[in-house]
Amino acid sequence: MLRFLRLIYGIYAALTFVIVVLVLFCPFIIIAPTLPLRRAIGRFCVHAWVTSSFMRFRVRGLEYLPAGACVAACNHASYLDGLIITAALPSRFTFLVQHGAADWPYLGLVLKRMGVIFVDRGSTRAAALVTRDLIERLHRGEALAIFPEGTFRAAAELRPFQSGAFLVAARGRAPVVPMVVHGTRRLFGEHQRLLRHSRLEVECFAAIAPQGEDRAAAKRLHDDVRRVILQHCREADGAAGLADP
Repeated sequence: MLRFLRLIYGIYAALTFVIVVLVLFCPFIIIAPTLPLRRAIGRFCVHAWVTSSFMRFRVRGLEYLPAGACVAACNHASYLDGLIITAALPSRFTFLVQHGAADWPYLGLVLKRMGVIFVDRGSTRAAALVTRDLIERLHRGEALAIFPEGTFRAAAELRPFQSGAFLVAARGRAPVVPMVVHGTRRLFGEHQRLLRHSRLEVECFAAIAPQGEDRAAAKRLHDDVRRVILQHCREADGAAGLADP
């Protein structure tokens, strides 16, 4: 009976996602004339889907977000983390996304219209250009959102962090806000075929300012932010026993 109910819910939540997000709201994101409006529509559509799927969604700690330039760094646990964090953060935050997502049919266009920044870590030249652009954005007072693990796995653990975003924050003289998302791994983690009902929670913690602009300062920032996220994510340390990134 429990398996049957999970199946019914999974089908219902998936159909609701297609109808609410992909059919009803994504076309408005594509045609909306301004970026703030498109992001507002995106945030509203995620909340609408979560509500229609009978899931509880709570966001705490938004008071820790600086008014100006900053980098929000969050753990990565599922395919839907980007959507959930989009709904949690103010619309002024710009997300960093793997460059391959730009080529996704339909969704790639939606991401472009949401103003995300595509990052190609496989190209040294492209990565250098993006790094320079991100630093300039922080100098202009913009806010960025990243998943420093870069990817996620089925195991409930915090993977090693990549260092690039912390070097950007240090050279951009911008504080980093540690963030933790709970419940998304159960909702739609790696290898899952069906969505599962879950309580979703996003929590922000006190911003950590870089103490310098060099690589040593970026490394300290990396370690401090990861320590806070590991303390609150309720998952194992996937970097334990590995060399420092």
